[in-house]
Amino acid sequence: MKLIAPGYTITRAIREDIPFLSSIELAAASLLAGYAPSSVLQETTSDAEFEEARSDGRLWVARASGTPVGFALSEILEPTVAHLKEIDVHPDHVRRGLGTQLVLTACDWAQRERYEWLTLTTFRHVPFNMPFYARLGFEVIPDDELSPQLRSVLFDESRRGLDPNHRVAMRRLLPVGVRRFTKMAM
Repeated sequence: MKLIAPGYTITRAIREDIPFLSSIELAAASLLAGYAPSSVLQETTSDAEFEEARSDGRLWVARASGTPVGFALSEILEPTVAHLKEIDVHPDHVRRGLGTQLVLTACDWAQRERYEWLTLTTFRHVPFNMPFYARLGFEVIPDDELSPQLRSVLFDESRRGLDPNHRVAMRRLLPVGVRRFTKMAM
């Protein structure tokens, strides 16, 4: 459990958190009005997907006095790449470091699991999106370096109505701990 601002914690999600997450998604999406079509802003992740991520240890929740107010959801795109699929913080709880800590929690998990990269997609021109991730060590992935899996994520976003010219894929290198090798006796 990570303690952030007074009264806030971040932990792995538990089953009882799942009923709160869709309402957090919808509330957080309201901050993107004008940047995305309303149809996209009304989408929510299914409880089944949340439950699968929870049981796999890929879902974390920010809590205020024990109640979920934000979450981060990761998925595995490739054998060496984890993907931060979604991060949301309820607007009543923004600007308290919860988003930063949720992203860093996902980075810590991916590093512990020995993924080389954590990727994400975000809005290129929204002031609190791409610059936020850049401050946390994410870099824009050049188009010629996009994997087929990440291209598929971007294509799906476009199919759902997000303008591909306003989207960007980013990645953060996750240093792998030094592995110990033993000398073989000759």
